[in-house]
Amino acid sequence: MNSTRTNDRTSRTRSRTGGPNRSRPAGRSRRPVVVQGEFAPPRTLTPALPAVEAFTELDMPAHLLAALSAQGVSVPFPIQGATLPNTLAGRDVLGRGRTGSGKTLAFGLALLARTAGQRAEPRQPLALVLVPTRELAQQVTDALTPYARSVRLRLATVVGGMSIGRQVSALRGGAEVVVATPGRLKDLIERGDCTLDQVAITVLDEADQMADMGFMPQVTALLDQVRPEGQRMLFSATLDRNVDLLVRRYLTDPVVHSVDPSAGAVTTMEHHVLHVHGTDKHRATTEIAAREGRVMMFLDTKHAVDRLTQDLLNSGVRAAALHGGKSQPQRTRTLAQFKTGHVTVLVATNVAARGIHVDNLDLVVNVDPPTDHKDYLHRGGRTARAGESGSVVTLVTPGQRREMTRVMTAAGIVPLITQIRSGEEALTRITGSRAPSGIPVTITAPVAERRRRGSAPRGRRSPASATRRATGYQPSFGAAA
Repeated sequence: MNSTRTNDRTSRTRSRTGGPNRSRPAGRSRRPVVVQGEFAPPRTLTPALPAVEAFTELDMPAHLLAALSAQGVSVPFPIQGATLPNTLAGRDVLGRGRTGSGKTLAFGLALLARTAGQRAEPRQPLALVLVPTRELAQQVTDALTPYARSVRLRLATVVGGMSIGRQVSALRGGAEVVVATPGRLKDLIERGDCTLDQVAITVLDEADQMADMGFMPQVTALLDQVRPEGQRMLFSATLDRNVDLLVRRYLTDPVVHSVDPSAGAVTTMEHHVLHVHGTDKHRATTEIAAREGRVMMFLDTKHAVDRLTQDLLNSGVRAAALHGGKSQPQRTRTLAQFKTGHVTVLVATNVAARGIHVDNLDLVVNVDPPTDHKDYLHRGGRTARAGESGSVVTLVTPGQRREMTRVMTAAGIVPLITQIRSGEEALTRITGSRAPSGIPVTITAPVAERRRRGSAPRGRRSPASATRRATGYQPSFGAAA
């Protein structure tokens, strides 16, 4: 079986410059290869090109190099320096790097450099980035936009929860690069508003989460529609057996690169497990939320997020909720308010565990401990990004201690464990906690946003709806995220 698969791979021809031969015959078997045990990367047949230490060593368009300089990006992160020489040459890449390690530019620069100078026909993009969540799609778009402009490539973001008409218009306008979640892209293809048969470069970002969220059938159906001889890049913070099907089926002779063996535990990040009694947990959480500076707090359900958010607002803490029950405009506005400091505490479900980057965020709190080590790593990955420092704090009641030990072991982390109570010095030393003011606050839209709203015709609205818009608080009754 192994020799058959190897012969099948080496017999394929590749039309890209600088790559080995590769074609994918239409009749090729699509049966997944089942691998027992932990994820085992495929054997690379062609040696990888050596890593570089400067972007100027790479064969990229001058305008792209100038854009990097203008953005203050001078030295590539390890995963960028290792993979870019190979992706620019057309090689497939399987990259693992902790969240915040620079994966977006690792695939984005290669995608833009290799697409530069081409023009897409209406509804026929040339490159595709698939991501699991709307937030990650927006983050990828925001990160790549200045570089795409430098080489005159048009980006389209295709996600659910937003106006499908605008997305159709962008595709009809001839966007060269599409950043999409699988469900909405599938809908647009079925409507006839997009086709993938001209896509020569495909990226899967956070492929393990797409597998965990049940997107695998949609992902494989989309990958079967792109050009069979095209380039494929798969990047993720964690790789396991769930993505083995994608790797074996769609990547040919890939360059395999991994940054940080634990895929998340980094020296700039401190991990604290705080043992707390259940009756004191809420007060301790409120004191942490009242600290100076911003903090992200994770809970398991939308109902719990809404309830804690309202409690914090009543205690004088500028908090806002983020979960799957919010509309996309609400989620976008809440994130913008958090990034600018208008909101200091973002209370969220796992919808915010990936795809959110906030500069100088130095504390993440697991109010509800995660039950999966990958969730722990991705939640914690909102801090200590791009070489910054940060802390991840998990509040653990007596009945949760054994499960938390299992999660930490699976994540490859040895945390600092402290018994704490609200109001004690140990809690303040670790988290910067302090007593809240106790004066209820209301989160209103920033002045600029209120002016924009005021310029549009409006009908009469009830005081209750105005309060919900201002605070971002939408009551929910126990539905999981």
